[in-house]
Amino acid sequence: MPHVRPSIADKRRTFHRLHQDGCFVIPNPWDVGSARYLQTLGFKALATTSSGFAWSHGHRDGGMSRDRVLDHLTEMVEATDLPINADFEHGFAPDAPGVADSVRLAVETGVAGLSIEDSTGDASKPLFDFEAAVERIRAARKAIDKAGGDTMLIGRAECFLVGQPDLEQTIARLKGYANAGADCLYAPGIRTVDEISAVVAAVAPKPVNLLIRFNADLGMPQIAALGVRRVSVGGALARAAWGGFIRASKLIIEQGKFDGFADAASGNALNAVFRGS
Repeated sequence: MPHVRPSIADKRRTFHRLHQDGCFVIPNPWDVGSARYLQTLGFKALATTSSGFAWSHGHRDGGMSRDRVLDHLTEMVEATDLPINADFEHGFAPDAPGVADSVRLAVETGVAGLSIEDSTGDASKPLFDFEAAVERIRAARKAIDKAGGDTMLIGRAECFLVGQPDLEQTIARLKGYANAGADCLYAPGIRTVDEISAVVAAVAPKPVNLLIRFNADLGMPQIAALGVRRVSVGGALARAAWGGFIRASKLIIEQGKFDGFADAASGNALNAVFRGS
């Protein structure tokens, strides 16, 4: 029988159900190939990575235009049968009306969820003022509701990533975003059991996303026991791929050796994975 692909509405319903109980991993591919491979492994949903996508095009994280990101989201949605959560950075706008317009366009790509950060990209003032940040989430919520309301909204408090590792401030922001209509809350950078537990308790019963970027002592059973609903890895998979590429390249140029291919994936195996694509 021919494969029947799920509709956008199907993907969004699936995505909502995944957040209702238990704990799942939502890995972050950076292109079509990595997305399709992750689907073959049995993951239930995927999330884009702004850093991984930017690096693959020779840009810094945050260096891609809104139009290119929207094209990327469309491509990723079309690439697999899985729900796609968009790393939508700070909404590509300095104010709430601009965020609403960007979110409207993101929803049109077919993503099942999208996150809005409260970081400004300005080192002198790395976070939007609290009230402005809440209003931006509220604007995103209204844009999603106007489009039909079935795309999940994730509110991100970037405090720990911008040099302000203040748990009290982080929780206050997350609670503000929850009250403004965020369906899921996310504080990238929290790492300890106490930090994770405090965030989960503060925004309950809404689900929490935990970012794992480096080797972690916590495994999925421990993370699930803390009440986390989903775990993402940000640009970590992309960095792992870049790590192998950089090591092999440096061995060639610096030592004239080709030992860096020892752990390389099999070409035949990759061809087999993608033969049906």
